[in-house]
Amino acid sequence: MTLSTYSLGEIQQRINEVRRFLSVTLNIANAHTVEFYTHDVWERFIALPPAEVLSAVAAGGDQQREPASRATGELGTTFGFCPDTKRLVDVCELLRAAQDHTLPGLGVFLKRDELLQELRGMGMKLRSAVAQTGSALEPDEFMNSKKSHEVQSMSEVVACLAQHCRVKQVIDVGSGKGYLSSFLSLQHGLQVYGVDSSSTNTHGAQERNRKLRKFSRAYQQHMRGNGKVEEEEIKPVTVEEEVLNDDRVGNESVEVTAYNPSAEKQSKTDSEVEELFLTSLSVDAMEIPNPRVPPTQLSPEEKEKRKRENLERKARNRSDGSKALFSPLTSFITAETELREIITELEDAVMVGLHTCGDLASNTLRMFVAKPELVAVCSVGCCYHLLSEEFLPEKQAEDLLSSCGFPLSQSLRDQSWFCGRNARMSACLALERVSVGQGIQMESLFYRAVLHVILRDHYSSFKSEKRVGNVYSKTKSFVDYVRRALRRLELDEAKVCIFCCLYFTSSFLFFSCFSHVSDTLFSFQLSDNDIQRYHDTYRERMDEMHAFNMLKVSLAPCIEGLILLDRLCFLKEQENVSFSALVQLFDPLLSPRCYAVVGLKSYDGRPTTQ
Repeated sequence: MTLSTYSLGEIQQRINEVRRFLSVTLNIANAHTVEFYTHDVWERFIALPPAEVLSAVAAGGDQQREPASRATGELGTTFGFCPDTKRLVDVCELLRAAQDHTLPGLGVFLKRDELLQELRGMGMKLRSAVAQTGSALEPDEFMNSKKSHEVQSMSEVVACLAQHCRVKQVIDVGSGKGYLSSFLSLQHGLQVYGVDSSSTNTHGAQERNRKLRKFSRAYQQHMRGNGKVEEEEIKPVTVEEEVLNDDRVGNESVEVTAYNPSAEKQSKTDSEVEELFLTSLSVDAMEIPNPRVPPTQLSPEEKEKRKRENLERKARNRSDGSKALFSPLTSFITAETELREIITELEDAVMVGLHTCGDLASNTLRMFVAKPELVAVCSVGCCYHLLSEEFLPEKQAEDLLSSCGFPLSQSLRDQSWFCGRNARMSACLALERVSVGQGIQMESLFYRAVLHVILRDHYSSFKSEKRVGNVYSKTKSFVDYVRRALRRLELDEAKVCIFCCLYFTSSFLFFSCFSHVSDTLFSFQLSDNDIQRYHDTYRERMDEMHAFNMLKVSLAPCIEGLILLDRLCFLKEQENVSFSALVQLFDPLLSPRCYAVVGLKSYDGRPTTQ
């Protein structure tokens, strides 16, 4: 490929730049919002009034950009932080430095059209169902606008990669509902294996395949331009009628998408979507037969002849080894997964993943490097908070798997770099959406932080493994929120009083213990006025939380950028990977996790530019 991309050394340099920036600023991203008031987070990290921070953040996009950011400011600050107190004293310097350490600021990614232009410039023209039939699928008829945008944008890149590598198979890891898999198979004629760990999803795919067969005649009628579909053509049929009427070619091998367990309650909506989907299927998916005489008008001899022809055609299809365009499979994928054990007919293939969660995105890249049959990869990750980290300090240690999701590259592993879970949570924030007013739910965060103060003041001796969860959406006021949260944590007053009475009757009770329990008993009995007083007291400091969270949002693209640069660096460290790049596939307003890691292996006419 002639496309200019960064070398391994240049990517390592960019990683070091981002790492140095985050080594100073990561404390802000790692501060937990729940502990904002109990740990006095604003006072610990910020030496500015919240109004000044909010004003600077609001004006951030309109500020005059300076040349490449300096690590040391005019006042001896480091990215806006005082080197002695470690507190932020220059918010404008911090915001400018943050912008410079994002992927756009570093200039280390390709636009989708740049990649497509280069792939198509290799002398190959993308062929799809559109080119062959002139009938294009319209995914927005059976997906929401976000998913439609993602599927259309990514499928074209994947199809170009497959054609460039001269392969027909695609492995979609974490395929979920199978939207991408279905579109790749129906629109681009690729043989797709959708691998998902949920057996419910696999069962859903089989069920949708059954529906596809049932409604195929309705689709054929629609494609012939007949606006009405007679009820008798889609009613259930017997096996005899099925064979007699079956003029479909190979569609029994077409499996569409898989259900998500959370979507099972929307069966009515799914049925409507299914019909819209079927009305927009490409002609490539099913062969449209010539107009024929209905079975009821055939003579016994003609019926027998048609039945025999249909059975012979089905036998030919089976003997020809026709394969499903989309085959949903159930398997939990790790870096050590042997693909041939779950895909018996595996050939050279492109591995893809659309918003694969946590470690699955990292394992996708590991598999691409390790498996010779995988010739290209296009992976868009998400859910960075679910990544496992290899070098977390002991106090944050998670249950680590054999292969951690971060860091991947030897460059960061040599430095034992870690981000921390709260920082990875911050990386999931969407700066572009917040910038246009689709902001954070500040009141729910505020409620939770003040609740934590109440728990500290009145339940200091109680430790609960339960979570508050999504209580906010069900509440009408702060008092209601606290009451519900206490019940969720099993700290409601009735249970606490019983606990205290039992404690009083203990034969091992000493006077000091009695004093402690007595105080605790009375402190647990919070009135509505007591609870509301907490709300009113901290309401005056809500701007601090708002300003602090806007700083976390500003740092989010930098943390995400480091995670993605680590993945890119990992590919560039591999001798068998000839081309690798970060590619912006999606509009970040529609899909905030918009960057794909793309890689190609080198052999037989494949690209040689790393």
